[in-house]
Amino acid sequence: MNATRYLFFTGKGGVGKTSVACATAMNLADAGKKVLLVSTDPASNLDDVFETRVDQQPTEMADVTGLWALNLDPEEAARAYREQVVGSYRGLMPEAVIASIEEQLSGACTMEIATFDLFTRLLGDSAQMAGYDQIIFDTAPTGHTLRLLALPKAWSGFLSASTHGASCIGPLAGLSEHRKRYEDTVSALANATLTTLILVAKPEPPALAEAARASRELGELGLTNQQLVVNGVLETDEGDRVAAIFKQQQAEALSQIPADLKNLPRHVVPLLSVPPVGIANLRLLVERMRRPGAGETGKSIVYREDSVAKNVPLGLEPVVADLDRRKRGVVLVMGKGGVGKTTIATALALALAERGHRVHLSTTDPAAHLDLALAGAGVEVGDGFSVSHIDPVAEVAAYREEVMGTVGAGLDADGRALLAEDLASPCTEEIAVFRAFARTVDRVEEGFVVLDTAPTGHTLLLLDATQSYHREVERSTGEVPEEVRRLLPRLRDPELTHVLVVTLAQATPVLEAARLQEDLRRAGIEPAWWVVNQTWTGVPTADPVLGSLSWAEGPWLDKVVKTLAKRAVRIPWQIKVPKGREGLVQLF
Repeated sequence: MNATRYLFFTGKGGVGKTSVACATAMNLADAGKKVLLVSTDPASNLDDVFETRVDQQPTEMADVTGLWALNLDPEEAARAYREQVVGSYRGLMPEAVIASIEEQLSGACTMEIATFDLFTRLLGDSAQMAGYDQIIFDTAPTGHTLRLLALPKAWSGFLSASTHGASCIGPLAGLSEHRKRYEDTVSALANATLTTLILVAKPEPPALAEAARASRELGELGLTNQQLVVNGVLETDEGDRVAAIFKQQQAEALSQIPADLKNLPRHVVPLLSVPPVGIANLRLLVERMRRPGAGETGKSIVYREDSVAKNVPLGLEPVVADLDRRKRGVVLVMGKGGVGKTTIATALALALAERGHRVHLSTTDPAAHLDLALAGAGVEVGDGFSVSHIDPVAEVAAYREEVMGTVGAGLDADGRALLAEDLASPCTEEIAVFRAFARTVDRVEEGFVVLDTAPTGHTLLLLDATQSYHREVERSTGEVPEEVRRLLPRLRDPELTHVLVVTLAQATPVLEAARLQEDLRRAGIEPAWWVVNQTWTGVPTADPVLGSLSWAEGPWLDKVVKTLAKRAVRIPWQIKVPKGREGLVQLF
């Protein structure tokens, strides 16, 4: 990899951004460069990776000459920013107003802006940065954040005029004095001689699709100097049946790689038999990155099923049995992208229908043609079993048109441009989709409603606080739909609503799922089950690499079972892809 001065790594959670960034930093340091590695990823832990305490000031890595690292904490930066904005209003404004402002500033967009502020502070410190040949960032700013920064009116305190209840503008209003620094940083990002954006993905359709979306968004903003890293490609070939099927699944995903990624310079990072933690293991990863396709030798590792795993039931049957004894309910299947939510939701809906319940299954996944997958597979759509598809694009378009026609009607051109970008935010999509979910949940009176993906606790609180805000301050542009008003009390009822948190037994997915659970608890919603999906623990394979994955899962299974989940099940990696009835019943 021909390295520019700045390298930004981006990708979905759990694809290995931190590992690849650390290995790249070591490789450059070994080549004689003076390198600074910066992590702003809340799920990243450079301390564990390097087995060295890494603080918020550059820390020299004792066993890697020429490499310094530092951890920046965007969550702490976001907390400090919220208090900076809200503190002066405490005691002067109604509590409902304070709650609304705090919730508007507790979403992902605030953290993105706070993270970008950390980037710019660091890059703007010319004295500190002058001594480094390369600066590597683990996690890059999103296209939405960069578009927002480019709009002049974003810096003018627009939050005070925003009435649609999903604003992401607030973080900028308090940072207007840093506008020049922000503009310089955006220019540096777009300078191909200075910056390379490295998209990291696993050879799996969801991760590749997310990398393609990020590539497209960033490219539209002029950030075209991009490269693709495909991480975790299995290269061993020991004649093992499981390994052969796994390799075939990866090959099929790469053969269908999205068009946005096809022409990017591509680097393949192999799947190792050891987790990339510790200097020795990182050096192995560096060596394999230098010589892709070289293969890995090692003794076959006998798969294990340790004491913790033995206490976690296999399959969804305990969850189905828990739901089966009820006559109706809302089942929310939640988790980060790529963990298998759609598959789990479909399997649960099928199992409930086969036990005689009326079931409505709904999804927001445009690729999930659930009616086709289930028709003729033992449960006929229309015979007490129905399927719907909530189209996020259509819901956002309708919501955007509504807000632009009301709030936007009285704004000038700059104000309308800013509002349009605000309506392109993740918060807005959740709220637009939320209204469709509210309509779907009304069907719970008929039996079970199974929802693939649901609004986060932040979105629920944002709507709840906004309703209170509208009651306290007469600036609402319309009534909140009745089904939306009823939804939060319904979701808070543990006898009616059952939340399943789906994760993988890996660091980032577990940590992100833990944050999701905390988010839901803030909204008064307690998850009923955790589903640890696609585990390698107990999968009988003689492949040295795949066999080692169960050992790496151990600490994360422990964390889920002992500290996070009240009840949990696990689903092993399936040789047969779980599609159609035959594939889905494997999961029961």
